[in-house]
Formats: sequence, structure tokens, C-alpha cells
Amino acid sequence: MMDALMDSTTFWVGVAFAVFAIAAFKPGRRILTQALDGRIAKIREEVEEAQRLREEAQALLASYQRRQREAIQEAEQIIAHAREEAGRATVRAEAELEESIARREQQATDKIAQAEAAALEEIREKAVDMAIDATARLLEKKMAGKPGEQAVADAIKDIPNKLH
Repeated sequence: MMDALMDSTTFWVGVAFAVFAIAAFKPGRRILTQALDGRIAKIREEVEEAQRLREEAQALLASYQRRQREAIQEAEQIIAHAREEAGRATVRAEAELEESIARREQQATDKIAQAEAAALEEIREKAVDMAIDATARLLEKKMAGKPGEQAVADAIKDIPNKLH
């Protein structure tokens, strides 16, 4: 049986195929292993890069969220400050308005007092003018004729006594 096996071409084709497969597998295995190792290394680098990018993205997200919270707090502080400033401005404006009203009232009171004083002065002047006119007419009536001439002469004589 061994002789028949040694004479069979199928046996020798099988042996040759086995030797060829073993001989081809050794260098092919190295090339295949190197290709697979390279692919594994490349996938590992991509996974590590993706993980690094993920961590950077999370850090960036956390940074933006922190900035957003800070911006919200700052906006709230600005709004609170603006409200306080508006309140102070309102109080200041009301005080200025009250001062302005008081000043205008005082000015109006002063103008009224000046108008009253001017009216009183005008009335006095008219009263004096009327009294002078009345006195002049009265003196003209009384000084007419002989008694008036005698009174003027007596007054002229009495002037030197009154000057000393």
C-alpha cells in the first residue's frame, strides 16, 4: 500500500501542494501579519486620536459652559447695576425737579413782590402828583389878589431870618 501510494500522482500532487502551502504560508504569513499589525496600529491610532479629540471636545464644552455661566452672571450683575443706577437717576431727577419748581416759585414770588412794589410806587407817585396839583390849584386860588401879594411880601422879608 505504501508502494501504491508512492506511485500515485494524486498523492504527490497533494504532497507538493502541502509543501507549497507550507512554503508559501511562511513568507505570506509574515506579510499578512505585518499588514494586519499595521492595520491594527492604524485603527489604534485613530481610536486614540478620536478619544483625544473627544476629551478636547468635552474640555471645550465645559469651558464654553463655564463661560456661558459667567456671562449670565455678568449680565445679571449688569442688569442689577443698571436698575440701581436707574433708581439713583430717578431720585436725582426728582430732586432736581423739586429744586427747579422751588426756584421757579421763588422767582414768581419775587416778580410778584417787585410788581407790587412797582405798583405801590406808581400809586404813590400819582398820589403825590395829584396832591401837588391840588395844592397848586388851592394856592393859586388863595394867593390871588391882595392877601396873596401880602403873604409873598411877608415871606420875602422873613427869608433872612430863616437862613441864619
